[in-house]
Amino acid sequence: MKKYPLRHMLERAGDLRETCGRGATLLGIGPMSEYVIKASLELGKEKGFPLMFIASRNQIDSAGLGGGYVRGWDQTGFVRGIGAIASETGFDGLYYICRDHGGPWQRDNERNSKLPEEEAMELCRRSYLADLLAGFDLLHIDPTKDPHTAGQIPMEAVIRRTVELIRYVETERIQRGLPPVDYEVGTEETSGGLTSEGAYEAFIEELNRRLAAEGLPAPCFIVGQTGTLVRMTENVGRFDADTARRLSGAARKHGMGLKEHNADYLSDGALLMHPAIGIAAANVAPEFGVAETGSYLLLAGVEREAKRLGIIKEASGFAACIREATVRNQRWRKWMVGDAGCLPLEAVLKDEALADIITRSSGHYTFEDEEVKRQLEILFANLRTCGIDPERVVIDRIKRSIGRYADCFGLAGLTSELQGPINSA
Repeated sequence: MKKYPLRHMLERAGDLRETCGRGATLLGIGPMSEYVIKASLELGKEKGFPLMFIASRNQIDSAGLGGGYVRGWDQTGFVRGIGAIASETGFDGLYYICRDHGGPWQRDNERNSKLPEEEAMELCRRSYLADLLAGFDLLHIDPTKDPHTAGQIPMEAVIRRTVELIRYVETERIQRGLPPVDYEVGTEETSGGLTSEGAYEAFIEELNRRLAAEGLPAPCFIVGQTGTLVRMTENVGRFDADTARRLSGAARKHGMGLKEHNADYLSDGALLMHPAIGIAAANVAPEFGVAETGSYLLLAGVEREAKRLGIIKEASGFAACIREATVRNQRWRKWMVGDAGCLPLEAVLKDEALADIITRSSGHYTFEDEEVKRQLEILFANLRTCGIDPERVVIDRIKRSIGRYADCFGLAGLTSELQGPINSA
């Protein structure tokens, strides 16, 4: 199937809305694991919609920059891995490889080390070059996580860095004879200073002016703050449909699509409103990792019951293993509310209820831990002796989580509609 650039797909979606009243919001899927990718491709095949895989630098990055926690893949391994899973599942539709929150200080270790600006910019340039060489389709240019600035980063600094990074990528792309890529700009973070509607449009206008002056491409998506905020296993923000509609209109006026981040755990009612108010795309990531972790814990409970009934002799130590690995990993701290993120490690380990919550919300960070993988293999082997297909259970439960967004966003059949002729009503 011919792979159209995302900008083309966005324009076609706009045409469908205008001529046929066909609304849809594209879904950006966080590639939390190989099972999430497989579940996405299976569902995309079944429902016929295009997929966007949105990888953060903590998830996927070059080995020389520290790598990532998803399968240990670098950018090339990520692209090849998705291609292999697509072949395995018989997926022949459209999928796009996207960089989510690329930019300086976007790796936790770079931000925690408070690297100087030029060093952080150089590292992110190396990351973007690897994205480009691997064949990424969309690059999110987000230079707004600055550990040296308290509060909001001046808009001038955000624009300056954004233009500098797009200039760098375009120069490398052209010199190497590589195909065009699309860009996403802006951030949902309050530190980015783009949360007010006035600042949002001012940013678009000034950024486009400077890009045009240098002959650089305008972005395809701009991120906007719609009131969403993910913490632990819930959305603690409040989706603001009025603001989202105005931001969407402002983005369309300048030839872009509004991209929402942190759409995890929103209600069906809020999600159903997304196509209606013109949100072009929305990103969901932690929720799918939580669905996978929850399925493992469910299966661990089934295994314990099988042992109690004498169906198996010995149970794995999976639940205890992933709980300890997750708590000691400490990546959960950024998802906590209030002072809970500052609790001493040993105190959390002794609080079984808190440790269980942390495991459900952040267990996906440990999927590549060697002992976690070993215990999972034992768990799966035990379940197979009981006549249970554990992989199928995991994949199907992730598919149900993704499917809620596909249904609410009106994605079923979208691939053929975006590529075929548009018939006016």
